[in-house]
Amino acid sequence: MINLIPGKKGTGKTKVLVDAIIKAADEATGNVVCIERGMKLTYEIPSKVRLVDAEEYGINSYDAFYGFVAGLLAGNYDIQQIYVDGILRIGGRDYDELGKMIEKVAVLAKDVKLVFTISAEPEELPEQVKAFIH
Repeated sequence: MINLIPGKKGTGKTKVLVDAIIKAADEATGNVVCIERGMKLTYEIPSKVRLVDAEEYGINSYDAFYGFVAGLLAGNYDIQQIYVDGILRIGGRDYDELGKMIEKVAVLAKDVKLVFTISAEPEELPEQVKAFIH
């Protein structure tokens, strides 16, 4: 299941994401992962959540992001939830490529909850991306 949290910068997306991560860390029976660029959430999320810096692993495109998530899931069957802060900072502002990646990840991670923040208003996004806003 994929859920997108859209909104312009400063609208509270990361706060919503952090609250969801904290709740997941308390309730999940499996592993919780948070992927971001720049390690800004280090002190905001529980230490039992695996925090990954996209820059450290050279994740700088949607193809690289997809490959990274595929590797995570292949190497750890206990991952239940993945949270991604600022997917546009990781992959860029090509919304069509974003949509293709989300669709591929949705197939790959059908039993994993993925939540992305997107610094864009919903009306800016293509239909294939809007379909994942809940």
